[in-house]
Amino acid sequence: EDMSSYLLLKIVHFQTALGQYKLGRNLTMDFFNSALGKNITFFRPAFFIISGFIGIPNIKYYYAFLFFVYIISVLANTAVMATIYLDHNLRTPKYIAVFNLALVDLLGNSAMVPKVLDIFLFNHPHISYNDCLTFLFFCYIFLSLQALNLVALSYDRVMAIVYPLHYQLKVTHKLMFCLIASFWVSAITFILIAIGLLTRLSFCESVVIKSYFCDHGQMYRLACNDYTPSYVIAKILPALILWLPLTIVLLSYLCICYALAKVATVRERTKGFKTCTAHLSLVAIYFLPILITFTQGANIEPNARIINLSLTSVFPPMLNPIIYVLQTREIKESLRKLLRIIKHYKI
Repeated sequence: EDMSSYLLLKIVHFQTALGQYKLGRNLTMDFFNSALGKNITFFRPAFFIISGFIGIPNIKYYYAFLFFVYIISVLANTAVMATIYLDHNLRTPKYIAVFNLALVDLLGNSAMVPKVLDIFLFNHPHISYNDCLTFLFFCYIFLSLQALNLVALSYDRVMAIVYPLHYQLKVTHKLMFCLIASFWVSAITFILIAIGLLTRLSFCESVVIKSYFCDHGQMYRLACNDYTPSYVIAKILPALILWLPLTIVLLSYLCICYALAKVATVRERTKGFKTCTAHLSLVAIYFLPILITFTQGANIEPNARIINLSLTSVFPPMLNPIIYVLQTREIKESLRKLLRIIKHYKI
């Protein structure tokens, strides 16, 4: 009798577990069916309406400022890339990363600023469905790569200070090319997944995006079907392309500080830390405005939030090359040499 009761109890437990497994499997399948769009008809609008910068007095001055920032960004990043390309002494692993950062900054501002000016300054707020997804893709790709490039430069600084005698062996051209290529592939993959999930959504009510560009978060919230997959990817993406790079950069500077603490003299410590000032400036310019915006959250007035985020998008690409020219001796010397050659050629 005890054995029968025991077997009956086991059967009941097994049936309960089987029911829970089937429920979990059904929920999982519903999630993926929602993501993949199986047996679902989607309603995609002909266009979206970008409605940022609404009700801000004298906003045209801000658009003129954005145009000025863009021109400076194009000239400065082009100058840095041309200097690195023309000077064979700068074709080192570190300057491969600097060249890539300048390229990403140039492409990022070129993807963002002209379109923003076209939308708001020339009053073209309507953007087609496919164009909006394309706009989103390029904006997010280059914003992501800016953060990831700072990781490559932090790796270079760690190896230079913590392992100075093995720097040439640990930081090679091949390694830097592979590191940068992996960043490009990762960023493109993540953003394509996010856009693929957006294409599984139906937009049957509002098509007004309350931002200055086709913002992923604003877009998926407009959907009238289940947007759980897009919600999940919206939580994962910032962790992978923003907070993880920031964490790696901070950990790298803990290693640098620990290594410098073991250096005998204050002069040598200061000299070692000075080699990091350009990179630290880039990290602060990129991450501090984002941290302030996200920590303040709902306390920031919507228009102030949009302006802050737009400045965060376009300002670092302008300042990055200027900082590297001002704080990096090799680039300054190379620029002077190139200017002397150009002047001599003209004479």
